[in-house]
Order: sequence, then C-alpha cells, then structure tokens
Amino acid sequence: MSKRAFNLPNMLTYARILAVPLIVLCFYLEGRIRPTDWWRWAAFSIFIAASITDYLDGYIARIWKQTSNIGKMLDPIADKLLVSAALLLLAYDRTIDKWSLWAAIIILCREILVSGLREYLAALKVSVPVTQLAKWKTTIQLVAIGFLLAGPAGDKVLPYTTEIGLALLWVSAIVTLYTGYDYFRAGLKHIIDE
Repeated sequence: MSKRAFNLPNMLTYARILAVPLIVLCFYLEGRIRPTDWWRWAAFSIFIAASITDYLDGYIARIWKQTSNIGKMLDPIADKLLVSAALLLLAYDRTIDKWSLWAAIIILCREILVSGLREYLAALKVSVPVTQLAKWKTTIQLVAIGFLLAGPAGDKVLPYTTEIGLALLWVSAIVTLYTGYDYFRAGLKHIIDE
C-alpha cells in the first residue's frame, strides 16, 4: 500500500469509520448497564470527536498537500456510515419517531441516491464537485444528530435538547432535498446525453 494511505488525513478518516461501531456499542450497553446517561454521553462524545475529524481530514489534506485517492474514496463513505448508523440507532431507540422519521428517511434516501449517481457518473469519467451548500448540509446533519444523541441525558442539562435536535434534523432534511436536487440536475444532463 502507498505511504499516502497512512497519512494523517486518512488516519482521521479511518478513525471516523471506527467510531461507528463504538457508538453502536454505547447504545447497546445503554439498555443493559446503569447509569444509562453515561452511555448516552459516551456516544455523544465519540460522535462529536468523529464529526470534528470530518472537518480536519479535508483541511489537513489540502494545506499539507496530502490528498490521496483512498482518502477521496473513503471520506464520503465515512460520513455516510456515521450519519446513517446514528440515524438508525436514534430511530431504534425512538428518539426519532413518528413524523421525524420522515426527515431521517429523506436524509438516508438522498445519501443512497447521490452515491449511486456519483458512481454512475464516475464510470462516465464525469466529476460532480461537492458544493458549499452540501458541506453546510453535512454540518447541520452532524449538529442535529449530536443534539439527538445527547437526547434524554441532554434534556436534563439543557431543556429541549431533543426538540432542538429534531428541529435541526428537519432543517437538514430540507437542505438535503435541495442539494440532492442540485446533484441530480447536474448529473441528469450526462444521463440524458448518453
């Protein structure tokens, strides 16, 4: 393997991927070991650390000129794994339920559809760059999920933590729809031209 595969930006991406099973483990232990708040805060802390690596890996790769193909491939995968796993866990424990499930479904469907479109366009040698709004979409998603992971434990510290998270989840779902439409509009001309 190339030395670039083990540079700092890629190590941060690998850490983000490894954070996913740790967050799942915290949710598993929350239901089996007391005090439950401790495991909520542990999941929250791991998620926040992983979210920070999302910003740092790209930033460091650019300023230190350490971009790599494996990093370009794994970075969006790591983001999607982190967001998808957290949303599924939050739906499982009913922090996200009823109408809020639709926001999570919108986010998950968009991520899958855009990934498929990117893969198809990559086969055509067409690159669809990430927009600034798509970066903001990811930030809003991560903040919303952070609030929701704190959930009931966070409500004891900051009232309405869960409600703030749910409101932000809907905001991110709306931005997600718009950025998804943007990607499909950009990719559609390549699909139709073929």
